[in-house]
Amino acid sequence: MPRRMRLVTWNINSLRLRLPLLEKLVRHLAPDVVCLQETKVPDPLFPEDGVKALGFEHLHYRGMKGYNGVAILSRHPLKPVTQTPVWYGKEDCRHVAATVCAPEGDVELHDFYIPAGGDEPAPETNPKFAHKLAFVEEVTEWFQSRPLNRTVLVGDFNIAPLEHDVWSHKQLLKIVSHTPPETERLNRWLQTGFVDAMRHFVPADEKLYTWWSYRNRDWKKSNRGRRLDHVWMTPDLLPNLHGMTVVREARDWESPSDHVPVVVDFSLSD
Repeated sequence: MPRRMRLVTWNINSLRLRLPLLEKLVRHLAPDVVCLQETKVPDPLFPEDGVKALGFEHLHYRGMKGYNGVAILSRHPLKPVTQTPVWYGKEDCRHVAATVCAPEGDVELHDFYIPAGGDEPAPETNPKFAHKLAFVEEVTEWFQSRPLNRTVLVGDFNIAPLEHDVWSHKQLLKIVSHTPPETERLNRWLQTGFVDAMRHFVPADEKLYTWWSYRNRDWKKSNRGRRLDHVWMTPDLLPNLHGMTVVREARDWESPSDHVPVVVDFSLSD
């Protein structure tokens, strides 16, 4: 039987602050690879010893002080993907990529943290929203120019593209993360050669969330969520998919992130 790989993606919202939660996640789920976003730690201060103590000997990360930051933690050797662009002309640590070198076969893995976009969905007056739209456009063009096979793309995309990826499609159409300019661009990126692995298991007409605001006193009762975190795969890996889980209970952990981890299980060989 082909060996399965368990992959987790999670916007941890400060790795050093929530290292104990990462330990809890690893203890409960035993992932082979973890992709983190919003690590909020410059590279010289990355807690390598603490992460390696969890069983991840192979690390590839890019971080800065106070915000952003992405990291791939792996039990398998990693070969960094070089020559990735400087998106939007900013060295702001929003993308890291590596080939996961497993005995059953290699997989190219991309970990993204897309700009949030500010509050106003108006690129003419909101530079943060203009940055977000341009970022997704640049990424789309780059993937269109690359041969894609055995590739997995994960991260906090800060966009909930489908009607049932938000608690109220009608009320959020003019709210950043669900506006047509964002969702249309994200769908064009998906169409460069990927499949939405989460929606492979949960039909598009069912609600699916990965984020609940800190502003909700009782997030579970109000359930005003959005699916901002995503897992995409190239079609050649789709037959190897075995399962997907949104770890909702992580939203109730002590001092939680406002995002919860997403888990996918897949085989690396037929």
